[in-house]
Amino acid sequence: MEPAMTNQPKAGEFFQLRPDVGRGGKGHGVVFENRQALLTPPRLILKPEEGGFPPLREVPRLVYYPREGVLPEDLEGGMSGYWLVSERLRQVMEAVDPDAFVFVDTDYRLADGSRGPTYFLCDVTRTLDALDEEASTLNIIISDDYEAGKHYSLAGGTRLAFKRDVLGSAHVFRLAFSGEVFCDRVFKDAVAAAGIVTAKRTNGVWFYDVVNR
Repeated sequence: MEPAMTNQPKAGEFFQLRPDVGRGGKGHGVVFENRQALLTPPRLILKPEEGGFPPLREVPRLVYYPREGVLPEDLEGGMSGYWLVSERLRQVMEAVDPDAFVFVDTDYRLADGSRGPTYFLCDVTRTLDALDEEASTLNIIISDDYEAGKHYSLAGGTRLAFKRDVLGSAHVFRLAFSGEVFCDRVFKDAVAAAGIVTAKRTNGVWFYDVVNR
């Protein structure tokens, strides 16, 4: 019982980290123009199953079209398996936990062909088997339908506890058997200190407390 007691979570300690999709509307209007040319058949998305980036024959070419949606914020999803990350958010990521992320430069253009702000494709490559299942409340699916034979379903009311000895000094990580990205308070506070998340704006970065699910 001692590990479970040690790992019991407290509100405000750990968060699911993801793009904010709650703003409504069409979302961002960035189109990945040369995605097809970069794919490695038979993959339908650029991101390999093992994560990270495959060898790229070209620089990813991204173009913003107003008819497709709004301008991208600091964190966006839907880029062939990757996040789209602003320069200032990358700076926070690399300052707090450089070993958790990999980045690729992009050629980001506005609709008139002019160069837009600096954006990167990003993947979280650290995966940890860090969930304390006994101290957590969630639906654990055991099935051969999943490659690993097990899947953590985070739908509905869940309460997640992490093994602190497994986390060590990690601030950002994917969770084994889930694939979702999580972070601690240190990373969340650093994003706020950079002015990216404020009391009035998320600027695309959403932190979801794992205790208040």
